[in-house]
Amino acid sequence: MGLDRRSMEKAVTAWWAQGLAVVGVCCALLAGGGAALARGAPDSFAELATALSPAVVNVSTTQAVTERSLEMPEFLPGSPFEELFRDFFDRHRSDQQRPRKAASLGSGFIVDAAGYIVTNNHVISDAVEITILLHDNTAIKAKLIGKDTKTDLALLKVDSERRLPFVSLGDSDKVRVGDWVVAIGNPYGLGGSVTAGIISARARDLRNGPYDDFFQTDAAINLGNSGGPLFDMDGHVIGINTAIYSRTGGNIGIGFAIPSNLAKMVVADLRHYGRMRRGRIGVHIQEVTEDIAESLGLSRPVGALVASVDENGPAAKAGVKGGDVILAFNGRSVEDHRRLSRVIAETPSGKAVDMILFREGKERVIKITVGEMSDDELQTEEGSRERSKEGTPGPGRAKIAELGLTFAPLSAEIRRQYSVPESARGVVVTDVEAGSDAGEKGLRPGDVIVEINQNEIATPADIIGVKK
Repeated sequence: MGLDRRSMEKAVTAWWAQGLAVVGVCCALLAGGGAALARGAPDSFAELATALSPAVVNVSTTQAVTERSLEMPEFLPGSPFEELFRDFFDRHRSDQQRPRKAASLGSGFIVDAAGYIVTNNHVISDAVEITILLHDNTAIKAKLIGKDTKTDLALLKVDSERRLPFVSLGDSDKVRVGDWVVAIGNPYGLGGSVTAGIISARARDLRNGPYDDFFQTDAAINLGNSGGPLFDMDGHVIGINTAIYSRTGGNIGIGFAIPSNLAKMVVADLRHYGRMRRGRIGVHIQEVTEDIAESLGLSRPVGALVASVDENGPAAKAGVKGGDVILAFNGRSVEDHRRLSRVIAETPSGKAVDMILFREGKERVIKITVGEMSDDELQTEEGSRERSKEGTPGPGRAKIAELGLTFAPLSAEIRRQYSVPESARGVVVTDVEAGSDAGEKGLRPGDVIVEINQNEIATPADIIGVKK
C-alpha cells in the first residue's frame, strides 16, 4: 500500500530524527572515549616555561685553532713574480701561524643547586674555555668535571655564591609516543627559546655510536639547542636534545634526544669518578641475521651472536662459547646485538647476573659476574670496528666476486685495524660491495667468519674451499 505525501513527510521526518539521535549518541561515546584515553593539548605552556627556564643555561666555548700556513708557489729561476710573492708571504706568514680562537654555542641545564650542569660533549669538545650564561644574564666560567664521547654527554660545574635553580631528571621509560614535550635552549645563540611538540618515536638508532637509543620529537630543535633539556608536562627532564635530521641545517620537525635514564647513569659516574664506568663480559658480538637464525634453529632473528670470547674474561669463566646466541641479560631481553652492548654497559661491575644463551637448539641459563671495561677494550667489547676502505684484495686476501666479499687472515695488523681480540679465530671481512648478496644479508667490514656449514674457518682459502 502506498503512502500519501503527508504520510511520507512524517516518515522521513521521523527517520531523520532517529538518525540524528543515533549520531548524537555516537558522538557522545566518541567524546567520552577520547577523554578517557588521552589528555588534551595544554591551553598554554607559559607556566611550565616560566618555571623551568631559569634552570636552562647557554654554553659558549672557545677553542684554539692553528691555521695552516700557505706554501709559497715555486717559480722558474729569474721569474719577476718570485720576489713579489716572497715579500707577500714573509709579511703574512707570522699571522698565519698564530693560534686563533674559534667560538661555539650550545645549551645546558642545571641539575644541582651546587652548580652541576649537563650538556652535550660535542658542545664543549676541545674547549680551552667554557662560559655559562645564566637565565639572568650572569656569566660564569665553568670547569669540565667529566665527559663521555660514546653517549655525547658532559658534566660541567660552576661556582656561585648563591643557590642556583635546578631541574630533575625524570623517568624516560615512562615516556610514550604521542606525549607532549617542551624543549628549551639557545638556538643560533639567540638566547632562551621555548618550543613544544610530541614524542614522535622511541629507540631511534642513528648509527652514531653503540649506545644510540634516541627519542624522536617534532618540537623545534635547531643549531645551538644541543645539550638543552626536553621536558615532560610535569616539568621533569626526560631527554637531552642532541641532534636534528635536516638537509639544510634547520629544523624540519625531526629532532633527537638522549633518554634521561641513560643520562642519569652517565652523570652519576662523571660526578663521582670523572669518567664513565661500563660493564664488560669479554665477548665479541655480531648481528643475528635471518640466515644465521635459520642455520642455528632460532625461530626468528633475535639476540646477539657471540663471534669470539676473550680468554680469561668473565664470559670465558662462565662457560660462554663462540657460536652462542645471547637472548637475555640480567632479566632484560636482548632483541639485537646493539641492545646487548647497552644492557651490559649499564650493569655495575662486580654484579653477578643471569644470562640466557641459545646453544645447540636449546636455551641455557648461566651465571656471570660483570667486569669493568677499560678504554682500550671498549671497541672490542661492543663490536665497533673501523671499516676498511680498500676495494681490492691485499696480501693474503681473497675475494669471492659473485658474493661481493673480500676476506683477510687475522694478522696482528688486521686485528688492530678492526679491533679483533687475540682470542678470535677465523677470517675477517674487509670489504663488502654495495648491492651485493653479502651486503643484503647484513655482512659488514670487520665481521669475523669462524664457521661455515659446521666447517671451521681459519684462512681465506678455507672459505674458497667450502664454497667449492
